[in-house]
Amino acid sequence: MWYVTKQLDFCYGHRLMNYEGKCKFPHGHNALVEIVCKSDKLDDRGMVVDFGDIKRVVKEFIDTNWDHKMLLRRDDPLVEEFQKRGDPVYLFDENPTAETFAKHLYEMSKEKGLPVHEVRFYETPNSAAVYREE
Repeated sequence: MWYVTKQLDFCYGHRLMNYEGKCKFPHGHNALVEIVCKSDKLDDRGMVVDFGDIKRVVKEFIDTNWDHKMLLRRDDPLVEEFQKRGDPVYLFDENPTAETFAKHLYEMSKEKGLPVHEVRFYETPNSAAVYREE
């Protein structure tokens, strides 16, 4: 089995609902995402997938939807305030956790045809969530 990994970074803000720590307040992170693709054979170029294709698909999504935006749960009372101010937000049905982000990027990558194996979402250099289908 062959595996390739593409790293991408971006900045975002969020806050967690139903949480009693510091993360219940709006704050930001410098995220690092690792998209891991796999294949049991290489294509005619000798690749699992071109790193540029991973970057094009995932970075385009991140740049359009998440980079320098507030990532919030749909029912967060701050959503209306951010929208009134014209601040960019991206809404989730779930709490905007690293776990949610990893799964979301995995599913989007798969839908776009990437041979994704797993997504690692680093909220900080020392804290990551991993999503893959077993």
